Amino acid sequence: MAAPAAGGGFALFWEALSANRLALLGLAVVAMLVLVATLAPWLAPFDPNAIDVQAILLPPSWTHPFGTDELGRDVFSRMIHGSRVSLQVGLVSAGLATLVGVALGAVAGYYGGWVEAAIMRFTDMMLCFPTFFLILAVIALLEPNILNIMAVIGLTSWMGVARLVRAEFLTLKEREFVLAVKSLGAGDARIIFRHVLPNAMAPVLVALTLGVAGAILTESGLSFLGLGVQPPEPSWGNILSQGKDNIEIAWWLSLFPGLAILVTVLGYNLLGEGIRDALDPRLR
Repeated sequence: MAAPAAGGGFALFWEALSANRLALLGLAVVAMLVLVATLAPWLAPFDPNAIDVQAILLPPSWTHPFGTDELGRDVFSRMIHGSRVSLQVGLVSAGLATLVGVALGAVAGYYGGWVEAAIMRFTDMMLCFPTFFLILAVIALLEPNILNIMAVIGLTSWMGVARLVRAEFLTLKEREFVLAVKSLGAGDARIIFRHVLPNAMAPVLVALTLGVAGAILTESGLSFLGLGVQPPEPSWGNILSQGKDNIEIAWWLSLFPGLAILVTVLGYNLLGEGIRDALDPRLR
């Protein structure tokens, strides 16, 4: 599986992606999330942290489309601002995990020998720990703010990327173009970054897209448990947590953030699957 080249390669990639309706649906969901997160200050009709004691737990209406919470805050406005947290955590965490995984996987796959054995045994050791419980343990020791959450999720989610990149490097380093570059006296760094890594990026791109969905889901779970983004800053997870306490009288506090998480994660997964299929020449 090789990454699409510029120009005609991208045209083939886009043609294959656009032929997949589910992938286009996922792309539309992701684009909408980015747009909403970017324009949140202008799209939100109310201040997300404004308390109104006369509007406590109001059901959905024209004034408050998603109702209000136990402090009278507009849930629709808090959902819009919460999308910024989800997008930020998803992109930064998945990006960090991808950087670590690519670096370790490239070194392991290219050099082999005891270097590969050491890195892959460390990777296997990390895979032995249940990731979510490992994140819970680390967050419990640190201050639960958004920076710590992004760092912890990213640094505990790189193992799959490392294994993918290692497998690609093991195959690519034996190809004729790599042997030719070596015979010309190119250094290891030039071979890795200029010749091998660009051809190993297709599965990495897929893993990055799917990793964003996983990071959003993890952050929502942490916030639901009270170990994620702390109130009054809104996130879909802590809005859902507040709904748990009022589930019998305020169903909207659980329904809307739950649907937002579901649709967003599904959108990223559909897009990731579509990118994987579009980059696979066997499916063209």
